[in-house]
Amino acid sequence: MSGKGLPVVNTGILGGTGLYQIDGLRKAREISLETPFGQPSDSYIVGELEGVMVAFLSRHGRGHCYLPSEVNYRANFYGFKLLGVKRVISVNSVGSLKEEIKPRDIVLADQFIDRTRRPNTFFGQGLVAHISLAHPVCPVLSKHIYDLAKELGLSVHPAGTYVCIEGPAFSTQAESKVYRQFGAEVIGMTAATEARLAREAEMCYVTLNLVTDYDVWKSQEETVTVELVLANLQANIANAKNLIKKALATIGRLEGQTCDCQQGLKNTIITAPQFRNPQTVKNLWPLIGKYL
Repeated sequence: MSGKGLPVVNTGILGGTGLYQIDGLRKAREISLETPFGQPSDSYIVGELEGVMVAFLSRHGRGHCYLPSEVNYRANFYGFKLLGVKRVISVNSVGSLKEEIKPRDIVLADQFIDRTRRPNTFFGQGLVAHISLAHPVCPVLSKHIYDLAKELGLSVHPAGTYVCIEGPAFSTQAESKVYRQFGAEVIGMTAATEARLAREAEMCYVTLNLVTDYDVWKSQEETVTVELVLANLQANIANAKNLIKKALATIGRLEGQTCDCQQGLKNTIITAPQFRNPQTVKNLWPLIGKYL
């Protein structure tokens, strides 16, 4: 469902550190939205890319103004919902927790370990729902992007576990070694929160994780610094942009392929109708209306 008077957009692009704009948008315009959860990180830049209507949002805001803990994740995804977005391609910078995953690789994380303490659900305030998150990213969209990355000759990993920490500080060496014992592949500060909200918003979600460093577990490597992160990230941003454009240009290949993402709320609302908070129901109508 799109908001009244808003354009209908099928695909959202969520840019992280280093990706603050998307090149080549035709007929681009900015759309500022208010949501029941406050303002999104920035205006949505809506336009046509590779023949597909897209909405681009800078996760940290233009100029990188918001800490990972300060990003209004709920407003960001609620705004995408108002625009009619059905799939979100997210770009994240991460550290590697495994020797074979090198800086400047791309990892399509398909599992998350969430170590954050931030709001990560639209529900509460008199309306309870429990979603399934066993498989938190869209398998169809993820495979599509992996296949395209291989076609482009990129160093890409088709799956991996992402440890999501609160930040903004990078890990201590002791923490980094513990996370390696989890068996995880990468570490970051944003994607786990987004995956949960994308499922509640019934959107297909995939995250392109751009590896910038070996975190701090690899003592013989240079200690992770902002300078190191940005240098490796900038080298990979061009690859991510090319991959996104190719994904959009070939999105028609997904027609007829099905997933469960867009039924993520089916049979999950457990609050009895007579006890549901009317204001919360009204606030969440773009998400839950088809089930009530």
